[in-house]
Amino acid sequence: MAQEARIDVELTWKQAEEKSSADQLAEFAGNLPQGPWFGTPMGVVRDGDRKPKHTWPLRSARPYRREVAVGEAAVYLADGHEELQRPFIFADGFNYGRSDLPGLFAHFNAPYPGSSVGFLEQLLTAGIDVVLVGFEERHTYIQANAGVVISAINKVIQERQGGEPLIVGGVSMGGIITRYALAEMENRQQDHQTATYLSWDSPHNGAWIPLILQQMAYFFESLPAKPGKVKEAELIRSPAAQQLLYAWVPDAKYEGPVAASSELRTQFLAELEDLGRFPQRPRKLGVANGTGNGTGRDLPAGTEVFKRQVPLVVYARANFQPDGGTREPIGEMRAVGQVRRGFTSHVPGLDGAPGGTLDSFGKIAAALGADLPETYKFSCFVPSVSAVALDYDPARWDVDPYEKVEAADEKSALDEFKCDRENTVHSQVTKPLVDWIVERIVH
Repeated sequence: MAQEARIDVELTWKQAEEKSSADQLAEFAGNLPQGPWFGTPMGVVRDGDRKPKHTWPLRSARPYRREVAVGEAAVYLADGHEELQRPFIFADGFNYGRSDLPGLFAHFNAPYPGSSVGFLEQLLTAGIDVVLVGFEERHTYIQANAGVVISAINKVIQERQGGEPLIVGGVSMGGIITRYALAEMENRQQDHQTATYLSWDSPHNGAWIPLILQQMAYFFESLPAKPGKVKEAELIRSPAAQQLLYAWVPDAKYEGPVAASSELRTQFLAELEDLGRFPQRPRKLGVANGTGNGTGRDLPAGTEVFKRQVPLVVYARANFQPDGGTREPIGEMRAVGQVRRGFTSHVPGLDGAPGGTLDSFGKIAAALGADLPETYKFSCFVPSVSAVALDYDPARWDVDPYEKVEAADEKSALDEFKCDRENTVHSQVTKPLVDWIVERIVH
């Protein structure tokens, strides 16, 4: 039986540092980048990008925790279509604030190595209409935004000409939102008319953001900041992050379990279970930005990644997540006399695991003014074992994150999946993934 993954924190106080220069500390805090940490990249809109034929406001038909989520859909009609005929609904993923649908289109339609034509352009020229779904608050409850997707599905069915079944899915958390929406509609005996579900590097069993970096986000947002600034830990603190992350901490001082530390994740997993975990009617497809052959990135577990020191002002040190063990050090932070050292027990060394990557260490090191090797900037965000929905407990993570999954279709909740040839950036568009998808939904 897997032992409980947990974090412990050692707090001490240094009088000399407490008397550090307030001006120096304010200057350091003022130089930290504005806004929340851990956002995922978005595409850059180009002059020649298609413009949507329609933009629909969307509103959930039901509340979740008294919240009625809203969003919008951008409708791109396929070549030769005057109306929706063969719809592909694709939902935005994990980030802070409002969706940027032009940026989402630009990301998935940029030419990629091996192709002069973007992914969405290939669909549009093949007769598939693209409906991008965005949310007013990407960081809110998954269940709330699932209500927005349900409204999008109903609107598409209403507007569609003919009886061509829908393709519904999303990138990152968008794949989880649409998974929940379709399962909820089936549970309520609502006809979603969807034949194919598609997830793109979606963390079906949870995503990973290093615990030391989560602690740092909380720790450094407590320093003096400009009024009105969105704080560093706002995305980590959000309902979406709590529901999405395998391991999560509520603040920099927290000690205790990390896999079941938020009741929001516990409740979300229970609700998914009640809905049958996945929709049953559609063919379920998924792609992973991580490899499927068990090869991760060379990020030695427990190794120091970066260190930053401004004498008598701040100090920060981050290690890659140790692989298991008991009270293994993950890093240290100091400011205004506070010293916090973090330790984890029975937490897998996921930073180097096969999976879609995020430049979390790189961005936070840059924010703090620390140097680190180029190869250490990107670490695992969505492990391949999660993106392909391998059969294991999403709370206990009783799985080898280096398991070879490429020939393990029978152990997946998906009907078919495809892994990338290398561990590429989370949501990156690559030729192996696009070719595989196009073969299954165009022909």
